[in-house]
Amino acid sequence: MSKQILIVEDDKEIARVLRAYLEQAGFQVHVAHNGQAGMALLGHENLDLVILDLMLPDKDGLDITRSIRSQSRLAHLYVLMLTARVEDADKILGLEMGADDYVTKPFNPREIVARVRAVFRRQDEAGDDAPLIYEGLVVDPLRRVVSVDGRKVELTPMEFYLLQTLIQHPGIPFSRNDLIQKRPGHDYESLERTLDSHIRNLRKKIEPNPKEPTYVQTVYGVGYRLGNPT
Repeated sequence: MSKQILIVEDDKEIARVLRAYLEQAGFQVHVAHNGQAGMALLGHENLDLVILDLMLPDKDGLDITRSIRSQSRLAHLYVLMLTARVEDADKILGLEMGADDYVTKPFNPREIVARVRAVFRRQDEAGDDAPLIYEGLVVDPLRRVVSVDGRKVELTPMEFYLLQTLIQHPGIPFSRNDLIQKRPGHDYESLERTLDSHIRNLRKKIEPNPKEPTYVQTVYGVGYRLGNPT
């Protein structure tokens, strides 16, 4: 069955072009031209990915992202945010609210298709289905579930990818370039721009004290590792 994508974009021409390119690539596409319609589709369609405009006439894209991340049944959704804002603060805010990535307008629709394909390819190439365990942290790739000391934790797809990569090799430091290169697809540049924001969000969710992390640790001058050196 083809993957289902929701486009929430008030510019009807942008939505039309994106839909045409994505459908040509084999995806099933739903379109909403405002936030209220987008939220309605989120409640009734079995979606895999959302392409969400930040600036909507009736409901801010950040509010929609926040709503998606507050619902466990939508936790699996990859959120790709479209923004006309070029300031880093606006982009970081979107990531803080739970967006997995962003694209700045104007953009080439072929880039969107490439990024969407990369997202689904990563999911298909996740690897071993056996649960990964480090002390009180458990990552279940098959069910895409994470728990800390028995407490279930909801992660965005990007946060899950990073944690899964780190827990597969506990104690081993990963440079930022290592993490980027281990991510299949054509969106290396976007991950490089947003990696630290995703790590910060991940720590807030799994660490007893995010300011003094015990799981995702910084290796100064290198990058990150999970836990202590082996």
